[in-house]
Amino acid sequence: MANQDFAVVILAAGKGTRLKSNLAKVLHSAGGRTLVEHVVHACRGLGPRGIHVVVGHQAEQVAAVVEPLGAKTVLQQPQRGTGHAMLVARRALASAKHVLVLPGDAPLVRTETLAGLIRAHREGAGAATVLSAVLANPTGYGRVVRRTDESVAAIVEESKLAANQHEINEVNSSMYCFSLEKLWPAMARLKPDNAHRELYLTDAIGLLAQGNQTVLGRIAQDAYEILGCNTRAELAEVDRAFRRRAAEKLMAAGGSIQFPETIIDPEVTVAADTLLEPGVQLRGRTRIGANCVIRTGSIISDCVLGDGVIVKPYSVLNASRLAAGAQVGPFAHLREAAELRENARVGNFVEVKKSVLGKGVKAMHLSYLGDAKIGDETNIGAGTITCNYDGVSKNPTTIGRRVFIGSDSALVAPVRIGDGAYVGAGSVVTENVPPDALAIARGKQVNKPGWASARRRAVAAQGRTTARPRKRSKKAKLARGKPSRRR
Repeated sequence: MANQDFAVVILAAGKGTRLKSNLAKVLHSAGGRTLVEHVVHACRGLGPRGIHVVVGHQAEQVAAVVEPLGAKTVLQQPQRGTGHAMLVARRALASAKHVLVLPGDAPLVRTETLAGLIRAHREGAGAATVLSAVLANPTGYGRVVRRTDESVAAIVEESKLAANQHEINEVNSSMYCFSLEKLWPAMARLKPDNAHRELYLTDAIGLLAQGNQTVLGRIAQDAYEILGCNTRAELAEVDRAFRRRAAEKLMAAGGSIQFPETIIDPEVTVAADTLLEPGVQLRGRTRIGANCVIRTGSIISDCVLGDGVIVKPYSVLNASRLAAGAQVGPFAHLREAAELRENARVGNFVEVKKSVLGKGVKAMHLSYLGDAKIGDETNIGAGTITCNYDGVSKNPTTIGRRVFIGSDSALVAPVRIGDGAYVGAGSVVTENVPPDALAIARGKQVNKPGWASARRRAVAAQGRTTARPRKRSKKAKLARGKPSRRR
């Protein structure tokens, strides 16, 4: 799809006071991206001559979000309305014939809908084309007033509706196509005739219509696409709409979701016959293979999971890779750069960071594995810790193939455990262990026969002494009661 005679202008300069936030409106997130990112992504699919984002409030932060996506920014300072924003962007549009204008806080709009708007504008050969929607409850929106020939006569804000216009339920989306040679003369006639003393782009629609220019209207098939985010409630509704879209897409591809309101970000992919249980979150660019099971409460961000992976309840995985047949959890934590190879298993309350667990490795209980490389078929006993940090830098631990690490062992890095070696339970290993050796690094056990029973007798005797105060003689008691004599 290419529209090289079209440029795009995204209006993203406002603060969004009704959100009651210190963050610019377009930087709030819904559906796994900021609002303005969603809009830029929708426009990129059109193949326009350029995408220009008009910025103002927190301009640097907005630019940092949109410029990596290929958009350019235009500063509007001060902000004097949507009409003023277009005038600020005029120089950037010098080489285009047409412009698509849309707000930066309407993230649900689809590329297909915008392409249909552009197509209608081309075919109608009008000065402007307005994208509208029909709502059962149009409260809060400007209304689209049409002529008898169905062309648009004006866009009227709700506060200025005439008595016979309140029944209109076709509303303005604030998304337009303009032929620039017709728009600029109308823009020159804009006046700030409103309480805020600002220039409004909607007034240009009326001026074009009054000047006998054709203004067309195209109704969006899905009214949700025009939903803006002026309040926290609207922001939540938009987020729900995105999650619903993602769930429907996943189920259409053959996945199963027990609770379709599951949180799934837009770039997540899930292959067929994978099951998501309630409360799962799939974030970032996570890719999940076929026949996987992601159980209740697990959060997976920017991970790659092969076929047949099982993630047990309430596990947290971030920036990790799991090969086919791997199992994680419950209550496991895979941090950045953790890699589990085929059929490796990480159990409850195990944390893995920047480590590779080879094929068939098992670390089933209460362990920390950091900056480690573990060979195939090795068993990591409960409570094992790789002591990788010396207070200055991180150090590696290398464990060979078919190694047995006994429970409650501490491997003080840098250290190497050779293939086939055993480490006795409770060892603190500070030196390399040769292949097929047994390492025992703990204090020698000493047994003292009878010590426990003797201690119990001593404790019991001490208790009797404390509980029973020493008896005093009758003479001592009388002596204590006599007043002392003064001399």
